[in-house]
This record gives sequence, structure tokens and C-alpha cells, in this order.
Amino acid sequence: MPTVKDQKPKRKKRPEINPLLDKKVLTGSEVMIRSLIEEDVDFIFGYPGGVVIPVFDKIYNVSRPKLVLCRHEQGAQHMADGYARASGRPGVCLVTSGPAATNLVTGIATSYMDSIPVVHFTGQVATTAIGNDAFQEVDIIGITRPITKHSYLVRNVEDLAATIKEAFYIATTGRPGPVLIDMPKDVLLSECEFEYPEEADMPGYKPTRHGHVQQIKKAAEAMAGARRPVFYVGGGAVLSDCSQELTKIARKAKIPVTTTLLGLGAFPENDPLSLGMLGMHGTWYSNMAVNEADLVIAVGSRYDDRVTGKVDAFAAKAGHIHIDVDPASISKNIKVDYPIVGDCRSVLQKMLPMVKKSDTAEWLKLIGHWKESHPLKYDDDGTVIKPQYVIEKIHEVCGDDTVVVSDVGQHQMWTALHYNFVKPRTHITSGGLGTMGFGFPAAIGAALSGPKGKVVAIVGDGGFQMTCQEVATAVSQRLEVIVCILNNGFLGMVRQWQELFFGKRYSHTCLEYTNPDFVKLVEAYGAKGLRVTKREDVVPTLREAAGTRNMPVFIDFRTYRHENVFPMIPPGKMATDIIE
Repeated sequence: MPTVKDQKPKRKKRPEINPLLDKKVLTGSEVMIRSLIEEDVDFIFGYPGGVVIPVFDKIYNVSRPKLVLCRHEQGAQHMADGYARASGRPGVCLVTSGPAATNLVTGIATSYMDSIPVVHFTGQVATTAIGNDAFQEVDIIGITRPITKHSYLVRNVEDLAATIKEAFYIATTGRPGPVLIDMPKDVLLSECEFEYPEEADMPGYKPTRHGHVQQIKKAAEAMAGARRPVFYVGGGAVLSDCSQELTKIARKAKIPVTTTLLGLGAFPENDPLSLGMLGMHGTWYSNMAVNEADLVIAVGSRYDDRVTGKVDAFAAKAGHIHIDVDPASISKNIKVDYPIVGDCRSVLQKMLPMVKKSDTAEWLKLIGHWKESHPLKYDDDGTVIKPQYVIEKIHEVCGDDTVVVSDVGQHQMWTALHYNFVKPRTHITSGGLGTMGFGFPAAIGAALSGPKGKVVAIVGDGGFQMTCQEVATAVSQRLEVIVCILNNGFLGMVRQWQELFFGKRYSHTCLEYTNPDFVKLVEAYGAKGLRVTKREDVVPTLREAAGTRNMPVFIDFRTYRHENVFPMIPPGKMATDIIE
């Protein structure tokens, strides 16, 4: 993916209230803060602790970056992740050593799986104590090595500024991802002359951005000759900001577009060429289109198992074009015919003038027939609150500019299917890792990124309780986030699998009798709590929430308990086995 510098002009520096700016000799703590100012960082999401007290002491008199105090280190990481996804800029989090560092692990893995640029700063015991099992010492580098793009243990204060420069460069270039910097206590207290490098000098790290022109030309020719082509668009298209180029090419060539869960919003779903989401819970017609296609054009996607199902049966009649900045992703799961390594935006910009209108009239006519005969639908007699209805009304009340952050479970799939995303970076969720508890803190980070519209978190009653302590963070920041709790009293997706594949033995998935009163819970933190038990109150309550200022609003929607997510391709099956 392109770096932040490649995508956007550097923002104009703002005046700082910072006594560190006039100092020549800085401690390691001061070097860290000055370096973040040089990287134009607005927010640090963090939690104080013994080793990093020197850093927090220096933050005390600094106007920017602003420290956002979370209530758990996992929440800090998810906030930094949500900030990065919504803004396109790297997120930053800061925690102390030992258990604070290990509390980041789930969040780091979440960012790693979805290629999200987050720079993590962790405290560490003094260099003289490393390896002695000192108080709150853990080998966080060893623990996180499989789930970070790169990691550093800084042993000398003179190396800290250059390390931070490299960390931001690595996190935001090539295939983005999380980077971790471990900072021993004595490094934070030591002094050095501050000098921040203009560029990261890394001869061994040169990501390919532009794509091979001849391969792009061959791909364009294959698209022109195809009769049943389909775009298969993933999260990489959103990360590279190539929505405009993708839309122009699809419309010019008359090629339908389907997206993955993380690709939602890369192509407007109100366009007649849109097929919506594909995969295990994708639309019937998107899965059939891929199954019957003669050419699949994969853009920033990785052919993951929730899309392919039975791998040897996936798009078996099709040739494959694969555009991705990560060469390791190409032909990893599906052998492709036209591999193009490069940033999606750069490649599509080169491809656009080469593209010709494809002869897809009959193909689009067939797809139109499929949309009419197998529409996305759900049963609703108006007597209960269906979760799909709530999601449709959220879109109706809040609009296309709203950033929707969903947690993981049934509500995640209903949001993907029924919200109708039309703009990039308006849909945020944990895709690859499927992290329950991600949605609400990620929405806090998204809200702080300054989006044009509202930020709405759609969560389940199970996942919300995993990170609900961050209500305190949202209240303290006076954030106008709307949190919609689709409360069905179950761990819904697990219950659905138990119903369909385990003889309706609902082992430990019923939460109805142990759930708290969510309205009282959030009100105890100082937030506004609302409850909806009648269908006719859904829209008025959403409007009340949308009109509330300077505080988060939580709505406890009591939805129909036994609703399932359909369509569904059973695990290990193929598109033709889809259940509607």
C-alpha cells in the first residue's frame, strides 16, 4: 500500500505548546514525544505504569500529541486501530511493561491480520535487568514477533529517534501493519542530542509500488476479452484509497463488482454493478457470479477461506488476475494467471487508460435475473424487532457519511449485508481475526479521527461486555458516538452454528439471564442510555440519539432472539451449497 506521504500531501504543521521544542539535549522520554511531533501524530492511546512514568511526566505539559487515557490496554490498541482505519494515518498506543504489554497482544494480532498501521510503544525493565525475571519483565518482542510487521528493542537512547522514524515508515509502506518499539527504563531516562532523520534509511526494505506495465497491459487485454468477468475487491483497495479508480474502471468496462467484508465501501453498493459482499454470508448472486465467472479480477484481496470455501471449487471456470502489494499473498491460496505486484491505486491508475468496454451485456442480464429471483431478504411480520430492520433504519437516519464500526458476530454480518455502504472508510470491523470486543473501542478511535459524519458502533450484548469499561473513555472525551447494542441474549453466531450443526444443543451461549441492565450500566459512567422494546420506537430513538451532543449514547435494542444470518455457505462447502 502507499505510504501516507504517497497518498496525501503532508499536513501543515500546527503551533505547539511544548517546552521540549527549544531543547537540544533530551531524555529518551522527550525524544519519543519530539519524534511523534515530527511524525505529526495527534493522539496517543495509552495507560500509565511504572516504567513509562517518565514519558507520562513529559506529556503533562505538551499540547500535542494528546494522550487519550483508556481503561484497559486492549482498548487502547483497538482505539489506535480504529483511528488508523478511519483516517488512513497510523495509530499510536503507549503502555508500560509486563502485563500491560501482553494486554496488547489480541489487538496487535487484529491489526496484523487486517494490515492496519499501528505503532506500539511498550515499556521494558532496564537493560541491566533484562533476562533476570525482573518485576513486570516479559519478552514482548518474542511474544509478538509472529503478529508484528517488525519490532525493536531499543538499547541506546541515541538510536531511539531513528528507530521511531523507521517504525512509522515500515508500518505505512508496502503491506501496512503493526510495529512495536520496546523501550527500557534506563533508555527513557538517559540523555542525548536530538536529531530526527528526514528519511528512513533501510536499504533492505524496498516495497514494490507501481506494478509491471506489461503485466497490467495483459490484464487489461484479458478483461476486454472476457464475457463473464467479475471484480473481487478486498480490504487492500480501501487501504490504498483506490475507490475512485476502481469505480471508473468497473463502469468503463461494464464489469460487476463484489467485495469482501473488509472491502465494503470500496465500490458504491447503490451502483447497478454492485453485487454486495461474497463468501460464507455473502449474497446469493455474488457467490453465483464468482462461481460462473470466466475471469476474476482480485484487487487487494487474499482469497481467504471465508470467501473461497472449498478451495478447489472456487471460481473453477475462471482465469485470475491478482493485484496486491504483498507478493506473498499472490498465488498463496489460489493459483493466478496474471500476477501484478504493486499498490492497488498505482496499478489501477495505469490500467484505467488501457481498459476497454467488455462484451458483458448478456452477463449483466443474467446477474440482473439472479438479483430478482434471489434477492437479499429476511422475514419480518412487524411484530418483533428484527436486527436487519434496525440496521436499515440506522442507515436511513444517519446517512452515507456515517462511519459504522461493527463488532464480531451475527450483527457484523447483518451490518455487512443490510447497511448498503457507498463510501470507503465508512465500514470498520475486525475481519481476519474476528475479535469480539473490538467494535466499541475502535469506534472511539474512529470518532477522534474527525470523520465528516456520525460514528455508530453496532455491537452484540456479548462482545460489548468484553470492553465496556471504555464507556469511561468515551464519556471523558465527550464523544458523540452512538452505540447500538443488538441485544438478543445470546452469543448469536455460536448459537446459530449450534442450531444448524450441533443438534440445537445451546451449550453456554445463552446470556439472557446474566446480562446487566445496559442502560443503568452506561448511565453509571455518565453516558446516555436508551432502551427500545417496540418496533415503532426504533426510528424515534435513533433520531434522539443522533441529536444528542457532547456525550455518547447507548441504545439497548431488544431484538428477536432466534434470528439467523442468511445466506450461508456451510463450512467446507461450495457456492452451489448456499442456504438462503
